[in-house]
Amino acid sequence: MHEMTIVANVLEIAHRQAAAAHAVRINRVVLDVGRLAGVEVEALRFCFGAARSGLSAQAELVIREVPARGLCPGCGATAEVSEPAAVCEACGRVMAISGGRELSVASLNVD
Repeated sequence: MHEMTIVANVLEIAHRQAAAAHAVRINRVVLDVGRLAGVEVEALRFCFGAARSGLSAQAELVIREVPARGLCPGCGATAEVSEPAAVCEACGRVMAISGGRELSVASLNVD
């Protein structure tokens, strides 16, 4: 389950930033997760709950799902897509994917 590795890295980042800010507690971690990032959101939530400790023992995880967009190189149509190999509904060409693969710590709330 690579979600636990992801959570371990997220918490390492959060703890490092909290320590640099002389915080005593991490209240919230906000992640941007693209729909095509290959991450199971519910597994991420479960792992986060299991891995919290120290400054993050009571931290809340907020996940903002980032939609994936496709741009057709043939006709210029754009659309939200759910697959990494999306086909343009207007002309049938394979769309270029923009966004939706993000996985980043967007913000932290600390005391």
